[in-house]
Amino acid sequence: MQTTERTILAVKPWSWRAFFFQWEWLLVLIFVAVNIVNSTLSPYYFTLDTFLNTPMTFLDKAFLVLPMTMVIILGNIDISVGSTVALSAVVMAVSYNAGLPMVPAMLLCLAVATACGLVNGLLMTRFKELSSMIVTLSTMIIYRGIAYVILEDQASGKFPEWYSRLGWGTVGYVPIILIVFAVCAAVFWLLLHKTSFGRRIYGMGNSLTASRYSGVRTDSIILVVSVLTGLMAGFTALFLTSRMGSTRPNVAQGYELEVITMVVLGGVSTLGGKGRMSGPLLAIFIIGFLNYGLGLVNIQAQTLLIIVGLLLLVSVLVLNVRFRAAHHRPAPPAATTAARGTTSDVSKSS
Repeated sequence: MQTTERTILAVKPWSWRAFFFQWEWLLVLIFVAVNIVNSTLSPYYFTLDTFLNTPMTFLDKAFLVLPMTMVIILGNIDISVGSTVALSAVVMAVSYNAGLPMVPAMLLCLAVATACGLVNGLLMTRFKELSSMIVTLSTMIIYRGIAYVILEDQASGKFPEWYSRLGWGTVGYVPIILIVFAVCAAVFWLLLHKTSFGRRIYGMGNSLTASRYSGVRTDSIILVVSVLTGLMAGFTALFLTSRMGSTRPNVAQGYELEVITMVVLGGVSTLGGKGRMSGPLLAIFIIGFLNYGLGLVNIQAQTLLIIVGLLLLVSVLVLNVRFRAAHHRPAPPAATTAARGTTSDVSKSS
């Protein structure tokens, strides 16, 4: 009888073609093209100040892109984030004007936003027959309605002068909001790509049932992602009100659609289980600089919406074709078998 010691290797071989055909490289080319077009339209565009200061005008909503990437990879959706921003901002402003010091009011803003995310997560895990869209559509209406009940149609603000530095201030030449966003982006990138938590998110996005029967605590994953989404909505509320100097119940309207657009343009599949954090990060700056550059030459907002919509439509079509082609491509051998050690013959004697 012959015995063999075998080692199973499941390492995907390196391929330059696969590396350069990643979706992120197309996004880099789009970003370069956007900047070339913008510099052609306006001679005042291509400056260092533009690339350092422009992010201050759109990075507040970028905090929502980070958890939304996880939400969509899970195969869910959250359309209540704009209303969460509005409610937490209104509560902070009203509390401050009622006598609460600014720092505790800011912490209250984060707490309210996190609680909104927790409610979303509890509803999705306790009532599994309801889709995430139905749940967050309901809470979107509820949260925005509460904000209107608290403040009606009035503005609230009169924040201290130092608070405006959160949205407009710099450390040296680098905006504070850019520094905070870079730290948050790094944390979410590590969480999604370098931890077992992130691997479970991908697994649930590919098959929630298989993950559940494999022992993954799927409800806990959904709950944590929902809480993170609420927390990031609180960060958005802080930076948005800091830039505006006040808040109303109608702030952040449409943020949910813009955020979802950035995530999908970044290459994250709406079916779940596919995508990386780097794509949505690039999409944030593509759409942000596109809006800023075209705004310099007084392009109407409706035209900007058309351009972004076409860009999103093309990206979804290309991604669907790409994923379909990958699905029907013949699969390579799942593993390489290598013989190691020694092989011994065992002879039997009668």
